[in-house]
Amino acid sequence: MTITDTSPVLQVPPAPPAESAAFFTARLRFQTDVSDVFASLRLASPGFVVVDSRGPAGWRQGRVPGAIHLPTSAIPAQAAGLLDPSVPVVTYCWGPGCDGATRAALALAQLGYRVKEMIGGIEYWIREGLPIETDHGIEKQPADRLTAPVDSISCAC
Repeated sequence: MTITDTSPVLQVPPAPPAESAAFFTARLRFQTDVSDVFASLRLASPGFVVVDSRGPAGWRQGRVPGAIHLPTSAIPAQAAGLLDPSVPVVTYCWGPGCDGATRAALALAQLGYRVKEMIGGIEYWIREGLPIETDHGIEKQPADRLTAPVDSISCAC
């Protein structure tokens, strides 16, 4: 059998189950998604704070309600004044095509904060039809039918 006869998916075989379990457990320790953040923020005490790591223009366009504005470049100088080191932090930026939330999470981790990155960023927050906060109040757009369930806050996965 030649490489062209093999499934592209299986050209590199799956890891053994124990290795897969370790990898996926680690991934969930470092990342969360917009649906889980939204569901958690609806609790009386979600147990974490959300940090928007975008610049001022992005913040003004709309943000996760209740998020703290802390641009990545300001983290070294301002984190201690805005964040409690005993409270985990969830960072986000524009979306999956942006490393801003990853850079912010790294900067916070280097300062001693426990941190997760919200995958999908504000793009998927909005695409899933979740509310955004602006200087004019809370706004909500319909969910994008190609990326999120239209009549639910969760994909029930």
